Amino acid sequence: MSQIGVIGAGAWGTALAQMLASDGRDVLLWALESELVDAINADHRNELYLPSATLSPNIRATSDLAEMAALDVLLVVTPAQHLGNVLGQMPAHPKDLVLCSKGIEAGTGRMMNHVASDVAPASDIAVLSGPTFAHEVAAGLPTAVTLACGGGNAQWERLAPAIARTTFRPYFSDDLVGAEVGGSVKNVLAIACGVVDGLGLGQNARAALISRGYAEMQRFGEALGARRDTLAGLCGLGDLVLTCSSTSSRNFSLGKALGEGQDPAELMRDRRTVAEGAHTAPVLAKLAGEQGVDMPIVQAVCKLLEGASAPEVAQHMLTRPLKAEGSDS
Repeated sequence: MSQIGVIGAGAWGTALAQMLASDGRDVLLWALESELVDAINADHRNELYLPSATLSPNIRATSDLAEMAALDVLLVVTPAQHLGNVLGQMPAHPKDLVLCSKGIEAGTGRMMNHVASDVAPASDIAVLSGPTFAHEVAAGLPTAVTLACGGGNAQWERLAPAIARTTFRPYFSDDLVGAEVGGSVKNVLAIACGVVDGLGLGQNARAALISRGYAEMQRFGEALGARRDTLAGLCGLGDLVLTCSSTSSRNFSLGKALGEGQDPAELMRDRRTVAEGAHTAPVLAKLAGEQGVDMPIVQAVCKLLEGASAPEVAQHMLTRPLKAEGSDS
């Protein structure tokens, strides 16, 4: 049986550790903060990031990356902008690295699988992505995800029994690009949907934005080599629908606050948890421009994060030229 660990004790990392421990398996959870390590080990609680859950005693926390390096499988759940730095501090890397962070590296425009491959070239890289609210996974509610394996079927055969649980069902893919594009783009689109909610524009507008946003996701993904069937699956459309429909989404909540007129700089400064879409939007817009892909919703989110008025940005979007639904813009 594979020894498994989770790097990152935020809400999502803690929820994954709880899910993995649900069958009695021992799980090692890495946290940066020593006080969080102590609280998890002594009280079986993560009040800072996942206060709703009483954690399994089979979860042991550590702040020692060398301990993590000795395991067979690691789920890496650090914020996307810190993934390369954390992996780079490890003295070695296991055979299988499963990336669970959704985003694009702001300074370089690299997807997470490229960041991980550069730091850990001997590891097989997989991407786990899909419609997953942390508190529901921690509570054992049924969840399905895409598990995209860069190591193909051989890696899937190692990882599926290590990760699958009765209420956590992975589906195989070998499309790393598609899995990453879906998870990255949907975060930005969720901010836009939150703005719609904050402005009180109604359910019709949100449904339209999800649909048009999905078209942007497809255009960008195909430009990078992603497959349409991947983007139509759990890690694309499935995750998009979930994240764009609930204040349980950090990105949706950020957008809602922007729609209500709050200052973006203040919102980002006050947030303990990361709304990854705010970091992804500018680099996504830049990459789309380099690929010649029109992403007007992503561009609108960038303007909002720069301080533009939400009503003015919405008015601009509503007065764009009319065109055929299947067009490339």
